[in-house]
Amino acid sequence: MSDPINYNAFTRAEWRAFSDDAKLPLTQESLRQIKAFNDRISLQDVQDIYIPLVHLLRLQFNHYRLLQQDKAAFLQQPAHRVPFIIGIAGSVAVGKSTAARLLEVLLNHYFKNSNIQLITTDGFLYPNDELKRRQLMSRKGFPESYDMAALIQFLNDVKAGVPSIKAPLYSHKIYDIVPDEFETITAPDILIVEGINTLQLPTNEQIYVSDFTDFSIYVDAEANLIEDWFLERFELLLETAFQDPENYYYPYAIGDRDEAMAKGKKVWEDIDLKNLEEYILPTRNRADMIIHKTIGHRIDRLLLRKY
Repeated sequence: MSDPINYNAFTRAEWRAFSDDAKLPLTQESLRQIKAFNDRISLQDVQDIYIPLVHLLRLQFNHYRLLQQDKAAFLQQPAHRVPFIIGIAGSVAVGKSTAARLLEVLLNHYFKNSNIQLITTDGFLYPNDELKRRQLMSRKGFPESYDMAALIQFLNDVKAGVPSIKAPLYSHKIYDIVPDEFETITAPDILIVEGINTLQLPTNEQIYVSDFTDFSIYVDAEANLIEDWFLERFELLLETAFQDPENYYYPYAIGDRDEAMAKGKKVWEDIDLKNLEEYILPTRNRADMIIHKTIGHRIDRLLLRKY
């Protein structure tokens, strides 16, 4: 498939050349703590891919700040801080969460005296009881399974400068919203929003999540590779879930492993692949940057929007 005409494409080596060889602010151990279960990422990836990306984000952020100041002056209004929002989208199991956490760490290091925070849109899924009531459990992760009005109100409050905002907390351990627990966002300079739906255009909403993002990233890979990573992650979850009866995966972990893996494959085919093809992948070319992965989660190409 040819690249979209409104993107510049770079090989890994070309992209790395946009940065210097500054000492990395991470060790192998700290990187291990950041990455997801079965994601593959190295200090070389940080040097080649993410350090140049952070430098680009600095340019974007500085330009954004100046624009906000100029706009306030034009409108003869007091200047106030409007948070810069980075959206990270892509399929399940493609490595979005690792990319988001790594960016959070790097931005905290390079953007001194700035408040950097991270949130995932998983917290805005309807609770399982509500999904069951709406007969949507088999559509969990699809656009209609999210409380989009609540997510949009949350993002609007962030942009409006509300000093402290609560967001629902989602647990992958119990596969549900955690009752009476919240994440609190407190006046960020930069907010990273990670989720499969950050670039989607949901129905019945006049405002979209992407209307609030100032720079968006789509983490991309071929569907057959993502399936491999999904099933690999599923099996790794089973390796630990058998120790915890409260874990959502516990019944699969203590049962027949072949049956469990067959169940995981069916979930991929019936839910996650369908969601990818129908709702997630069509948003790829709305991103400011596309980070493309190949075998072993290796990033081989980057596409940056021209205009």
